[in-house]
Amino acid sequence: MRYLGLDVGDRHVGVALSDETATLATGLPTLERRGPRKDVQMVVRLVREHQVAEVVVGLPKRLDGSIGPQAEKVQAFMEALRGPAGVPIVPWDERFTTAAAERALIEGDVSRRHRKELVDKVSAVLILQGYLDARKQAAASAEARG
Repeated sequence: MRYLGLDVGDRHVGVALSDETATLATGLPTLERRGPRKDVQMVVRLVREHQVAEVVVGLPKRLDGSIGPQAEKVQAFMEALRGPAGVPIVPWDERFTTAAAERALIEGDVSRRHRKELVDKVSAVLILQGYLDARKQAAASAEARG
């Protein structure tokens, strides 16, 4: 079963895809935003092409956990995607993901110019990997409880 992870911004959508075992997230090419209808079509195409079972969308909550203007935009995108995608659309708290992506790229000695190009993709990978890890941990806890 494959999962698709999205980091939805105003100009780009970072994209990540899990492996078949839902263990590892890998970045896909970042999508350039082209308008609500076309953006949804691009994601739906990826869902079908990769036979995705679930789409995980990073929700940029505020530090106190509340929803701000950017999170409202992401929620609207998720709603637009719900019907056409034909699979569950799951929000995932993405607080600090962009900062973590930037830090990882800096530590990897990626130039400033290339960091700008990669940060959305790396953010999507971190969002999806966090979700996959949490699923595995929840499954292991449930199994241990018997």
